[in-house]
Amino acid sequence: METQFDTLQKETILQAPQPPEIHQIWQCLHQIADPELPALSITDLGMIRSVSPFQRDGQQNGWQIVFTPTYSGCPATEFLINEIRTTLAQAGLKPVHIVVSLSPAWTTDWLNADARQRLRESGIAPPLSQSSACEKPAELDFIECPRCGSHHTEQISEFGSTACKALYRCKQCLEPFDYFKCI
Repeated sequence: METQFDTLQKETILQAPQPPEIHQIWQCLHQIADPELPALSITDLGMIRSVSPFQRDGQQNGWQIVFTPTYSGCPATEFLINEIRTTLAQAGLKPVHIVVSLSPAWTTDWLNADARQRLRESGIAPPLSQSSACEKPAELDFIECPRCGSHHTEQISEFGSTACKALYRCKQCLEPFDYFKCI
């Protein structure tokens, strides 16, 4: 199964001939876990939009990473920027120029199928597949329990363990669980 990581990497490669370090950079970035969702990497979440050589005065001078946080006020943004710099420096890939891009805004549609499955396996209900579903609150009554698969669930609180999650309870197995809100 092709992941979003593979797709973005291929798109980067197809744009123009790229140095071999680009693949290594993507591999390094794929190892950086999101601090609020440790089962997922920043590439699984689609937070890395592009990787390219950084040019200054017509010469390559390191690497440019375009990074989109999950939301503009995300408290993990500075931590993740530091992780990107540290991880790439440890791999000998420096200097690193990070561009924080807030437009287009990150969306849960950027999560790949593999990431959604890993959320389920870690006990978190993944967001509904399309952001258009965010506009249909009635569908939120049918969030699938990540533990037993039942659709007989109810929202307990609009906010779960983090602001990007809501707290639900399954009426079948009676277990509480987080639902990753669609954004």
